[in-house]
Amino acid sequence: MTEDAKFEDGREAPLRLRALDTDDLAVIAALAQDAVFPASEMRWDHKARRFALLLNRFRWEDADRAARGKRGFERVQAVLAFEDVMRVQSQGVDKSDPDMVFSLLSITFQPAEDGTGRIELTLAGDGVIALEVEALELILRDVTRPYVAPSGKAPSHPE
Repeated sequence: MTEDAKFEDGREAPLRLRALDTDDLAVIAALAQDAVFPASEMRWDHKARRFALLLNRFRWEDADRAARGKRGFERVQAVLAFEDVMRVQSQGVDKSDPDMVFSLLSITFQPAEDGTGRIELTLAGDGVIALEVEALELILRDVTRPYVAPSGKAPSHPE
């Protein structure tokens, strides 16, 4: 039986990052790339103007160390929360099946006037979730200990 990895093993702490501009967003987008989540873990709180996902995030920040140490690659559950969301739209996203699992490929921001804009979450299989926001503000926060990735492999994108 394989024991779960621990933050203490890597002398690391869980990630807690905030993006307030496109440079910050690029960091969070890179760390969230290839995260997977079921349809049941998407929430839009209209009153609080918050859209959140509970992701199973691949630990890109640990991938080189895992490969060098010949140990399993890791994932961790993380919350990705977007603030000041005025509208949520999706295309190619079937929310009727709560067990449908999506894979996050990228997060981009298209600015508009006065700091508003559109955040696009591109999913594998041509799905897109679009968030119209009053301002760019999002948080990525790890909420569990890392665990060995079930596949045992790092995500790849054949060309």
